Amino acid sequence: MKISAYELVFFFFATAVTFAQTPNSAAPPGAFVDVDGGRIHFEECGTGTDAVVLLHDGVVDSAVWDDVWPSFCKQFHCIRYDRRGYGYSPATTRPYYEADDLAALLHDRKINHAALVASSHGGEVALNFTLRYTAFVSDLVLVGPAATGFPYSEYFLMRERANSQSDKVQELIDASVRDPFLIVPGHDAARKRLRDLLTAAPQDLTHDDMPLPERPNFPYVQGLRMPTLILIGSGDIADNQAIAGALVMAIPGAARVVVPDAGHLMYLEKSEIFVGHVSRFLTAHGF
Repeated sequence: MKISAYELVFFFFATAVTFAQTPNSAAPPGAFVDVDGGRIHFEECGTGTDAVVLLHDGVVDSAVWDDVWPSFCKQFHCIRYDRRGYGYSPATTRPYYEADDLAALLHDRKINHAALVASSHGGEVALNFTLRYTAFVSDLVLVGPAATGFPYSEYFLMRERANSQSDKVQELIDASVRDPFLIVPGHDAARKRLRDLLTAAPQDLTHDDMPLPERPNFPYVQGLRMPTLILIGSGDIADNQAIAGALVMAIPGAARVVVPDAGHLMYLEKSEIFVGHVSRFLTAHGF
């Protein structure tokens, strides 16, 4: 069911009632916006009708952007948010469209145009949003993106199954932390950072989710005309490498950059290099 933007105009600052209902025990920064069947938590720096919006991956909530957030905030009006069930956002109470949650957030913050910087499953959400709400998107940065309808390999699916097989939270965290495609070998500080993030918010790995299915987007991305940058770590899994390659061929004018010695979560491994690529791209296109 598509959400009417006019029904989603309220947001709430953190209160005692709010953080009592959220998974984390500390009072959350930022604020909340109501969405159909739930609400989502967001943080914002700067003001204006244009914004850079950060969409986190499918493993960790928006705190995964902590290392790059200060740098982006010095340059741009920025928003980051937790999708339903991640971080401070409560799990959903009914099925929903992830792209419509983003639309609700942008409507609430009165954003006319957004540059979407989106990682992994966040990239899938960004593509679905862009195809549905094209006029709102000025620029796209897709980081190790997923894509609706892409045929994943047996190896990829079995790896995903193995990482989510246990009913013990610590084992789920351990599986993500040791995954060599998320953080490549030798990046011990980034691996520790990933463990700390998941330990602080284990609901990122355990929450129930009910996103409604979207149509495959590959047949339609060729119609996109906004500047698009695709970043992929040299150590990311082959399936994400293939998606990055397919997207750069399908989206007119898109550019792809392979970041050496980096995995799926490159912004944890090489935050300065990541900020440099994204900042140069956005400023070069007038953002």
